[in-house]
Amino acid sequence: MASLKTYFAESYNELMHKVSWPTWKELQSSAIIVLFSALLIAFIVFLMDFLFGVQNLENSNPWKGLVGFVYQFLG
Repeated sequence: MASLKTYFAESYNELMHKVSWPTWKELQSSAIIVLFSALLIAFIVFLMDFLFGVQNLENSNPWKGLVGFVYQFLG
């Protein structure tokens, strides 16, 4: 039981006195970078899905993606 108490005491000491926490400004700039990166990756995935994916649509949309265009000539 003493080792568990020592573990929590040392963990608290390390988190409160040895860790250098980022400032609020650094957190905001990091959050903006993460948000922008996530939106960019989502847009790239959407674009790849639209261009290369074969959409399962009835004849409402003639564009079946680049793969669907190739399959139209092969099959």
